[in-house]
Amino acid sequence: MRLPSPLRPAGSLLCLLSLAAAALAVGPGKHSSYAENLLLKTLPGNSVLASFRFVSNGTFDNHHSIFPRSLAQILHASRTKELHLKFTLGRWDASQWGSQIWDGRTAGGTGVELWAWVEASSDAEANARWTTLNNALSGLFCASLNFIDSTRTIRPVMSFQPDGHHSDDALARLHLLHGTLPREPVCTENLTPFLKLLPCKGKAGISSLLDGHKLFDAQWQSMSIDVTPVCEGEGEGEGETERCQLQMVQTVDMVLDVERSLRKKDSVIPKPPPIEHMACDPDKFYAGGDSCFPLDHVSDLPWSLSGMFGRPIRGSCPLARVPGVEPVHVCASVPDERPIFASAGGQERRQGDNLRCFVLEENQDFDIILPLQSPPLPLPLTAPPLHASRSFTGHGQEHGGVQAVLHNPSLDRAVDFVYLESLPWFMKPYLHTFSAALTDAPPTHPKIVQEIYYRPALDRRRGTQLEVRMRVPPNATAIVTYDFAKAVLRYTEYPPDANRGFDIAPAIISVLSRENDGSYRTTFSVRTTSLLLSLPTPDFSMPYNVIILTSTVMALAFGSIFNLLVRRLVGAHETGGLGLLGRVRERVAEVVARLGRRGKEKVL
Repeated sequence: MRLPSPLRPAGSLLCLLSLAAAALAVGPGKHSSYAENLLLKTLPGNSVLASFRFVSNGTFDNHHSIFPRSLAQILHASRTKELHLKFTLGRWDASQWGSQIWDGRTAGGTGVELWAWVEASSDAEANARWTTLNNALSGLFCASLNFIDSTRTIRPVMSFQPDGHHSDDALARLHLLHGTLPREPVCTENLTPFLKLLPCKGKAGISSLLDGHKLFDAQWQSMSIDVTPVCEGEGEGEGETERCQLQMVQTVDMVLDVERSLRKKDSVIPKPPPIEHMACDPDKFYAGGDSCFPLDHVSDLPWSLSGMFGRPIRGSCPLARVPGVEPVHVCASVPDERPIFASAGGQERRQGDNLRCFVLEENQDFDIILPLQSPPLPLPLTAPPLHASRSFTGHGQEHGGVQAVLHNPSLDRAVDFVYLESLPWFMKPYLHTFSAALTDAPPTHPKIVQEIYYRPALDRRRGTQLEVRMRVPPNATAIVTYDFAKAVLRYTEYPPDANRGFDIAPAIISVLSRENDGSYRTTFSVRTTSLLLSLPTPDFSMPYNVIILTSTVMALAFGSIFNLLVRRLVGAHETGGLGLLGRVRERVAEVVARLGRRGKEKVL
């Protein structure tokens, strides 16, 4: 049986290997199957990584007992053969937490990231089906995916490869399209449709821990959906498609701060802890009775599942069964020296050093408790194959620059990767200013840039696509820079908060490994942080000032001219024939005159 690419265990940690093996057990077969597992890993700085993984296999027929029908109909209508959708918030701190979970392949850039392989006979047909896919997913996940138009869509050439099983004939008809929405806020209304795709709908199993208040209060969180075709054999015979299934891998990864998660929310305004509850550093000269410099990493705080997520696990999902394979639902990666206690409702399965797993029982709550550990135990961390950061350079409202710092931490191995930039059309880079150089490099340093693919932007039609395949020597740092010009938008193209700036999608870095046939395969993915671009912004109050002034002038001019043209001036003696109003005025004048005469007679 051939293993699906997105589930190949590429990580080096034993916990990742164990969970990957459990996920791989859900292979293609004649019937639908479902498996779920949760990885809990302690991180430095009193943080906990929680990785939820749900694997659903379904057939291509109309029997959707496990695979959700709503998503299958969307894929069928848009002729999408492989789908990858990511919702991400925050930044993964590789310097403190080490290598990203699942080799960074389950997380996208800030906001929403989507790429898919669509079957079509031409680029125009692929774009039409891509639009259909975006609109349908927008309604399904309550997101703004319908705003991924041609200006936010690119066609990567070197950065992505299909993860599913596709024949050579099928690959010739597939079109890869990629879109991002870095401004999209990920919130609870995206989590609810995500849970509805699960067989147990978040009512049982490990998905019962997923709550919007805890998930979106994390330091970093990511939700991903990967749908790929999985086939049984290697051949490409006539009946090969009958033995294929759709495999959907749903992943929720989050990094929780233990102290923040366990703190009681007595007030909506965060309050600092009392000074008597803080461990102060006595070596600071300004430490006193009313001031404190807190000590970090004094101890590993105690935590439990019910305390971190607000509830225990509500038993196992009845559908999480794979024929012939014992399920592993929860795994905790903690040092062996640190004790761990589990409640009733789960049976422990030892998987190796620093990894303890549990099999849950139905209709019984399950909880894990870790007591206080002082002093803290050292935690082994794996460094990522590449460290990346990106920032703006320059000043002014007309021109600017981008600088990316790429560091290879390995001491004995060079790293090959593809650097992908997807820029909006109003950010126009100058390709002749592109530069990639090593810091403190010898005069005869090897060539860094191996290949460049550049697709220029068209105003209001498409953005800029820049892909660079690079090679950085061991323990070296490469700096990539280029300049760009800022376009002036029409006033109707500015958002309501134009002075805040425009979000620029993160750069995508795909670490490559050479296969036996000479081709490259992505083994690790890194996303930089998004950028905030400031464009020349007009004073939007001026149109209102002009409207008010113009309206005032027009009202005065129109009123004066209208009075001169319409109003008729007549004498007072001519008002008698003006009807009832004239007679009333004559009667009032007579009464006033009579009263005046009587007053004079009395005086005389």
